[in-house]
Amino acid sequence: MKYCSHCGKELVDEAVVCPNCGCAAEMQTPPPPPPEAQKSEMADVLRLIAKIFMIIGCVSFGAALIPLAWSIPMTVHYWRCVRDGRSVGLGFKICSLIFVNTVAGILMIVSDDLK
Repeated sequence: MKYCSHCGKELVDEAVVCPNCGCAAEMQTPPPPPPEAQKSEMADVLRLIAKIFMIIGCVSFGAALIPLAWSIPMTVHYWRCVRDGRSVGLGFKICSLIFVNTVAGILMIVSDDLK
């Protein structure tokens, strides 16, 4: 149901004119964007999933010891940044995407867009 913006009377959804005051019924506005708290929760979930994929990337590089030299420190650095509420740079995100785990890098990039 919608309500008249002039007199407040309840209108049927198909009403073009308010039967009470005769004013034109305005079209409904689209729903508002999600509240900031919901965006923040979604960003937190994406960061958690990115952390999990960073670990998966480190484990999958276990066969080759040299790539572990950068994937483990990158994973530890990202975990500390998330814990302390600091953001990481775009270069770090892209390096994570290329060298550690593609999914984790993508989630890192997307999670900052939700702030």
